[in-house]
Amino acid sequence: MPFCGTRVTLDDEDHVVQVRGDRDDLMTTGYACIKGLEASAAYYAPDRVLRPLKRQPDGSFAPIAWETALDEIAATIRATVAQYGGESIGGFRGTGAFLNASATSMLPAFLTAIGSHKHFTTYTIDQSAKSVTAGRMGFWNAPRHPLRDSDVRMMFGANPLVSLTNSYFDMTNPTKRMKEARARGMKLIVIDPRRTETAAFADIFLQPYPGEDPTIAAGLIRIILHEGWEDAAFCRDHVADLEILRTAVDPFTPDYVATRAGIDPADLRAAARLFAVECQRGGAYAGTGPSMAPHSNLSDHLIEALNVICGRYQREGERVVNPGVLRARGDPRAQVIPAGRSWEQGFKSRVGGYGMLGDEMMGGIMADEILAPGADQVRCFISHGSNLVNVIPDQQKMLRAIETLDLLVNIEPFMNETSRLAHYILPPKMGYEREDLTMFLYESLYAEPYARYTPAIAAPPAGSDLIDEWEIYWGLAKRLGLDLVYDGVPLDMATKPTTDRLLAIVARHAPVPFAQLKADEMGGIYEGTPQYVGPASDGHSGRFTVAPDDIVAELRQILDERDSHGAYHSHGAIFSHRLTSRRIRDVQNSAHRNIPAIRKRMPYNFAYLNPADLAAMDLVNGDRIEISSDAGMIPAAVEADAGVKPGVIQMTHGWGGLPGDTSYDRDGANTGLLISTDRNLEPINAMPRMSAVPVNIRPVRARVAEETDHAGGS
Repeated sequence: MPFCGTRVTLDDEDHVVQVRGDRDDLMTTGYACIKGLEASAAYYAPDRVLRPLKRQPDGSFAPIAWETALDEIAATIRATVAQYGGESIGGFRGTGAFLNASATSMLPAFLTAIGSHKHFTTYTIDQSAKSVTAGRMGFWNAPRHPLRDSDVRMMFGANPLVSLTNSYFDMTNPTKRMKEARARGMKLIVIDPRRTETAAFADIFLQPYPGEDPTIAAGLIRIILHEGWEDAAFCRDHVADLEILRTAVDPFTPDYVATRAGIDPADLRAAARLFAVECQRGGAYAGTGPSMAPHSNLSDHLIEALNVICGRYQREGERVVNPGVLRARGDPRAQVIPAGRSWEQGFKSRVGGYGMLGDEMMGGIMADEILAPGADQVRCFISHGSNLVNVIPDQQKMLRAIETLDLLVNIEPFMNETSRLAHYILPPKMGYEREDLTMFLYESLYAEPYARYTPAIAAPPAGSDLIDEWEIYWGLAKRLGLDLVYDGVPLDMATKPTTDRLLAIVARHAPVPFAQLKADEMGGIYEGTPQYVGPASDGHSGRFTVAPDDIVAELRQILDERDSHGAYHSHGAIFSHRLTSRRIRDVQNSAHRNIPAIRKRMPYNFAYLNPADLAAMDLVNGDRIEISSDAGMIPAAVEADAGVKPGVIQMTHGWGGLPGDTSYDRDGANTGLLISTDRNLEPINAMPRMSAVPVNIRPVRARVAEETDHAGGS
């Protein structure tokens, strides 16, 4: 995700031979993960699609010319819109779409032009709780404390040394940056059901049961307010309802929290004191762990409330370390932008009546918007840079939805599970084969205002017929007579742009001309005019709302829960463990599973358990189990991890094949089969329960026994 600087070796045909980290890169200074280092294996993988394909009546695929494919797709969309309206067209942007600066804005531009709100992305099945928090708490109109002068970080369910996606940490060389920060004296508090790679650096490590993040956050707030450790002046000037919050968290005593979360009350108090008293700069942050678990919106709200009551934001006169390069600069001021609750106004989904977060609908109801009959039912769908079948929770429902579509277009380099179900597979060029910029959506991942342009350096595979992703949308819009507004700029639909033209639009706000971005081979730190936090606007009176009615009601709901650990109730059944998702360096969602070096390290997605849990079930590494929830069952091979809390089981998501044509040894297992989107959706953002899922474990015939039997019979 941080776009590592690399050195690429090409052969005589300009094909990628080797990739290694570039020690001269200004940001990553030689760091690169295995996914990037194995790029040559991905670029020339046997399952890479090298020309556009059309699905045949028998389910096979045949090559089709680009112009013909776009003609046929446009004709189907035109007829569908004429009969059912623009809302019958939908689309999803996956990680692959976001990692392409020239193309990532194209799908929403296309859907807007056609008159559809049916725009979905990974965000609403990831960390959309952050938008919900800003929408009902408000937000500070200046940055949080930067890493360079922070004396503390508190991380809930975040493991930036592996996930590489934490926007409140420097992701350019995460282990090195962590060591540098610790050497400067920064304290670290980690809350996670596993002793992660990040937790190894922690001063205080709280290891709770999954799903107890709101309990812990409420407990920390109670201690801070009870002891008078809050920033009283900041709260007086900027918080509207501190006393309501104080009353709401009062039942979350250290003993209650410790018993419920499975931690030591002394550790909870020590964490509160270290964060609020012993340290003065630096904040708390929620990763995907809390964001995918039950009560995820409440968790994020309470974690951000810790920052609010301790005043962990830059103040008037402080320099903004990274004001950005490619985006238009904002006007940071020492004031609160009050809660807007934007989802309560404007367009509402026909399924569940959910509002919008920005220009996005909620991923948790995406399959329902395709399946539910009636006006505005989605009938044509574009999947861009994603493997919908494997990454969207509730795989069975997603499959049913895909099978009902009149048209599924998959913009994707590989013959993945979703490709096999598509009507058209449109394969694009990959990173080294196209011009690109550091991703403007992720500028916050850099600790400094850094940007870099990269030219196309590698030739596509021999015999291929590939185009840049943006060309697909421009070509469809041209055929449909649509006008595209790209990143706020209307495109000339009479003259086809170039990739550089689109990148120049993206970079139009940079403090240096686009030509200089292109000329600076190693990129640069483009500070421009230094930016400082300004004073509050005249007459400004906005305040944080840390305890709105729906937050207080959900805190009461948590207190009413009566589960005991090892006996979790879910829809009439009782379960022994809670399943959480586990990030690994080797794969990114469903991508990179086709690379031999990665498959050698990770042949399938293991089920990680504490050794004590394995011993209690008479299991050893490699033995097979069945994991069942109230929604489904999957197979797995167990692997011991002493860092995992007893009672917890962890697996990576995005694995598995299509039901009826899958093998655990070949494909792994899809954890989405354990999740239902018919229930357990969070209010406001329809976030599914994707972590802290109650499950049971049943040992099945062990691999060890199979090997022994085979040896005995030979």
